Order: sequence, then C-alpha cells, then structure tokens
Amino acid sequence: MTRASKRKSDNQTSSPIKTARVDSVRSASSRAGKKVDERIDELYTKYVNQSSCVIDPEGVEALCSDLKVDCTDVRILMLAWKMDAQKQGYFTQDEWRRGLKALKVDTIPKLKKSLPELEKEALKSENFVSFYRYAFRYCLTEDNKKCLDIETACVLLQLVLGVQYQAQVDSFITFLKSQSEYKVINMDQWTNFFRFCQEISFPDLNNYDSDEAWPLILDNYVDWTKRQDNVATTA
Repeated sequence: MTRASKRKSDNQTSSPIKTARVDSVRSASSRAGKKVDERIDELYTKYVNQSSCVIDPEGVEALCSDLKVDCTDVRILMLAWKMDAQKQGYFTQDEWRRGLKALKVDTIPKLKKSLPELEKEALKSENFVSFYRYAFRYCLTEDNKKCLDIETACVLLQLVLGVQYQAQVDSFITFLKSQSEYKVINMDQWTNFFRFCQEISFPDLNNYDSDEAWPLILDNYVDWTKRQDNVATTA
C-alpha cells in the first residue's frame, strides 16, 4: 500500500512539471514563429509601394535584382504561383506571407537558395498542371479577361513549356505567328496544347485523331504541319 501511494504521489507531482514543459515549448515556438512573421513583413516593406501598400512591378523588379535573376525567369512566375498571386506584377502582403511561409524563408539569401527547389516542385507531374493553368490566368492583365493575345501566349508557352517540349513549342509558335485566323488563345486551347505535347508523337503526329475532342486550332495546326512537311519533301 505504501509503494502504491508513493507512485501516485510521484505522478501527481510530475504532471504539473510536464505541463509546464509543454507550455514552455509552445511558448518558445510561438515566439520563434512571431519573429519569422516579423522578418517576412520587414522584407515586404523593402519592396512595397508605400502609397498603394502592395509590391508593384517596380518592387518586383527590385526583388529580382536582389535575387540576381531576370524578371522573365520562370522561377519568378513559380514564386507568384506559390504565393497564389492574383494580379500580374503585384504581390499583396497576404500573398507575400503565404508564399514565403510555404517556402520557409524570411530573408533574400534564403529565398534565393529556395528557387531551385521551388522549380523542382512546380515541375513535378502532380503539380505542373496547376502551375501551367495558373500561368495562363496570371497573365490575364484585365479583370474578366479570358484570353491571351497570340504574342503573349507565344512568350508564355516558351517560358513554361520550352524546357520540356522545345520542338513542339517552337513548331506551334511558328504556326501561331504565321496564321491570321486566331488573334487570341483561350484556356481550353492552352490546356489542350499541353495534353497534345504529352500524348501526340512528334514530329510525325501519327497518332493524332481529329475526330477526338481536340480544339479546332490544333486540327488546323496539324494540317499546317503536314503541309509544311509535304513542301519540304517535294522541294
């Protein structure tokens, strides 16, 4: 009976100690998290436009300069994707916080160091469709706009797909710039071109079936490509 009572007494004594330790760890974690948030916000103020209270294109350019990357570097677009930025060339404070917290960075050196890993993350098959579709939406410069002009679409295709499907992208861009029927590209056409790159053998295009649910622009592109090949063959 004496031993049982002693064990009970020990447990009663240690319980408040354990609780105090847990509270101490939580408090330290909370303080550390708060400091990280403060550093992220301090970094934001370095690039923010004081009158509009958002990072504007000039601030993004300064950020790119500090990161030592070009403003047209695809990783800047990937950074916007990570922030889920809604307006091209602008970062709100909430977007900035979301992106930097997700990357676990709070300084420019850390952000610069994270860019290669961010690129790997965006290019993963399970993430790339999200990034690819985001890139299209992000480049819609006006509210309620649903299409990209051909020139912008060509630049964006080269930026986001050029590394993976250079031959297809170069060919499709040549077609887009040579034709006059299409002035803009919509999301369905944009998305299906990526599917085309994944599924259709290139450059022979032997498994392309126009009876399938392809946008008409891709039917026209395939017809144009075959005509180009015939001309090259008979020349």
